[in-house]
Amino acid sequence: MSITEKQKVQQAELHKKLWSIANDLRGTMDASECRNYILGLIFYRYLSEKTEQRAANLLEEDNLSYQAAWANTDYQKDLKDELLEQIGYVIEPQDLFSAMVVEIEKGEQGNFDVEVLEKAISKIEESTLGHDSQEDFNHLFDDMDLSSSRLGNSVKARSSLIAKVMINLNGIDFMHEDAEIDVLGDAYEYLIGQFAANAGKKAGEFYTPQQVSKILAKIVTLNKTDLKNVFDPTCGSGSLLLRIGDEAKVRHYYGQELNSTTYNLARMNMLLHEVSFQDFDIELGDTLEHPHFGDMRFEAVVANPPYSANWSADAKFLDDERFSSYGRIAPKSKADFAFVQHMIYHLDDNGTMAVVLPHGVLFRGAAEGTIRQYLIEEKNYLDAVIGLPANVFYGTTIPTCILVFKKCRQDDNTVLFIDASNDFEKAKNQNNLTDKHVKKIVSAYEKRETVDKYSYVATLDEIKENEYNLNIPRYVDTFEEEEQISLDEVATAIQQTQKEIMQAEKELFALFGELHGTNDDVDRELQNALAKLMNVGDGNE
Repeated sequence: MSITEKQKVQQAELHKKLWSIANDLRGTMDASECRNYILGLIFYRYLSEKTEQRAANLLEEDNLSYQAAWANTDYQKDLKDELLEQIGYVIEPQDLFSAMVVEIEKGEQGNFDVEVLEKAISKIEESTLGHDSQEDFNHLFDDMDLSSSRLGNSVKARSSLIAKVMINLNGIDFMHEDAEIDVLGDAYEYLIGQFAANAGKKAGEFYTPQQVSKILAKIVTLNKTDLKNVFDPTCGSGSLLLRIGDEAKVRHYYGQELNSTTYNLARMNMLLHEVSFQDFDIELGDTLEHPHFGDMRFEAVVANPPYSANWSADAKFLDDERFSSYGRIAPKSKADFAFVQHMIYHLDDNGTMAVVLPHGVLFRGAAEGTIRQYLIEEKNYLDAVIGLPANVFYGTTIPTCILVFKKCRQDDNTVLFIDASNDFEKAKNQNNLTDKHVKKIVSAYEKRETVDKYSYVATLDEIKENEYNLNIPRYVDTFEEEEQISLDEVATAIQQTQKEIMQAEKELFALFGELHGTNDDVDRELQNALAKLMNVGDGNE
């Protein structure tokens, strides 16, 4: 089974189970709330299983269960210290997801309700206080309000609903060893897709499709197996950062996210993907207006920022190191180049940057034109322009492109253009990129050759002649001549069609002649109507 096929199977199974769970919740709350409960409980289960696995390893030589060791005060302190050191948090045995499932299955005799669960989740955050992991767990479960009346008007009602969700979630296989999908990120995208009308959000703001993430990750890690650090200034669910980790060893992940719910999701996603709390730094806030990482530089910088978003475009940014050398800042209604400038500022001299943007950045004028020209003519940072198919991101059908930048370019007198807009697999709601398409794009980027109707290596002089307009059709000609039509063949076809119509009419009129009314009056009325119809058919009226 190929990776793509395996992905589809795993996704289908995950989606089926999520839909079943969502059905339990969606009658009582809107989509975004429903999503938060499901993902929060998925993550709680994951943290619990992680605790159980780590405790089992620590107690293996002592031949003790986690429950037995915890009951022993001597063991308990050492266990706490080791768990905090290794995984950054503690979940007590009675608070484990599995322990709660056991209590739920006991029914009325079991010790489970939402208040018990709420206390258990609070204790996770409390266990991190004063430790290095505190910031990574702070307010992590804030979006899962277990006291909300949306779950029910009583503790019993809320407990019954959450218990049902937990039992269903208990049946989901996280597929730790065989996962070809981003479980949390994929669940997030799926749930947004199912409830888009209610959620009022675009999935593309939070989650980059896996195949697009692959392209970006493979490009920024090309010929590299070990990266000091990576940075995504609009990291969403963190899926793009994590994809880089699939292509190379990443020593430290950095990200910033504006939306608090998605910020929580990104931290969850890091931990769920076995990234130690010591090895990532995800911050909350507006990356343009309030950047968190000062003058840090990163070996790989990637992003799928919100397209043509509004930002302040305050004049103060002309004195900001990120923007000052350009002489212009991105317009207030289109922050695309502001993100580019911000990312380039944080790019290390030996690093690679890849960003997904709308096609407008390739040709829009005014301030954007000035910035684009400066990046090409003065700095010579632009390495490649890659056109993607339309409708590959949920929530938007617009075509997008990938811009690749390097501060130390080997081919510093050319820019590679790739037109992959026609390479996709048609799906029900959106277009999909397959592994074959991804491989073709990455291979074209690596080889850096002109290929008829697909790629073109443009000189800087050519780009200058085009007044720094990067619109891909100016460089890659994908025009296909239409097959010439024979007028004689068209005329013959028309004649044949007319003959077939006349023959059909004759057969129809013959059938009309066999029709009779149920009495004389009806028959007369029928015959008059048929006569008129036949006259029309003969062209007399």
